[in-house]
Amino acid sequence: MNADKILDAKGLTCPMPIVKTKKAISELESGQVLEIHTTDKGAKNDLAAWARSGGHELINQVVGEEVLKFWIKKG
Repeated sequence: MNADKILDAKGLTCPMPIVKTKKAISELESGQVLEIHTTDKGAKNDLAAWARSGGHELINQVVGEEVLKFWIKKG
C-alpha cells in the first residue's frame, strides 16, 4: 500500500501515538495517506476511533506479532 508519509511511533504508549498521528496528518493534504507503525496494542481501537472522529478514513491495518501498522487517508 502506498503512503505519502510514514510515522514511526514504535515504543510510544498512549496517548503519544495519537498525538504524533494528529501532528503528522496535519502536514498532509486531503486525500493523502499516512502510514503509522506502533507497538502500542491499544492503538488498534484508539486510531480507528480517532480517524472516524476526525473525518479521516482508516483504510487498512495489519496487526503483527510486534508491530501494528495502520493506513489513514486524510479527510
